[in-house]
Amino acid sequence: MTARVGVVTFPGSLDDKDAARAVSLAGAEPVALWHADADLKGVDAVVLPGGFSYGDYLRCGAIARFAPLMSELVPAARSGDLPVLGICNGFQILCESHLLPGALTRNSSLRFVNRDQVLRMENTRTAWTNDYTGGQEVLVVLKSGEGSYVADEETLDRLEAEDRVIARYVGGNPNGSRRDIAGITNEHGNVVGLMPHPEHAVEALTGPSTEGLGFFTSILGHLKAGAPAHA
Repeated sequence: MTARVGVVTFPGSLDDKDAARAVSLAGAEPVALWHADADLKGVDAVVLPGGFSYGDYLRCGAIARFAPLMSELVPAARSGDLPVLGICNGFQILCESHLLPGALTRNSSLRFVNRDQVLRMENTRTAWTNDYTGGQEVLVVLKSGEGSYVADEETLDRLEAEDRVIARYVGGNPNGSRRDIAGITNEHGNVVGLMPHPEHAVEALTGPSTEGLGFFTSILGHLKAGAPAHA
């Protein structure tokens, strides 16, 4: 049976169609989810795409946290049962929803960054990273103005000790993220937040590589195995 992966659209989402295409290219069925419906439609996993949900008013992701759909998503993800990938604005929403620790703040340059970016994969045991190998370097797209990951030292130390950093920036830190962190996972390994955009690196014709597709094939492998993710 084909896996069904929901892609949420908020007012201001702009990468939802790209995420749905990546899901389709990986071999799953993308399912459109609407922010105002408290209905996950029985999907097997969810992608929170990039964009500017609710215009980034208050803080990036701060209003999206209270969307009706999130009332269903948050408890399912917190329990470890529902795999969720938050990309860029989706990462911000996961932090605002307290599914992931820390926050995303303005880039250290105070400028919007748009570039092809190399990442080093650190934790390849999560629901969204198991198709990579530890230490593998992948080329994806980074495009954000508030992509600097910050947390207190205790939280950063805990993430390091529990191997919950899933990817780091290589070749220079583009936004001032603490410890070069590009993405993290929760304690169950089912929730992953990533600032760069793997969905823009899934086809040779339109991306810098096809190396972002591994995030989407990883969830298929995870669902097929039927085994819990491990951070």
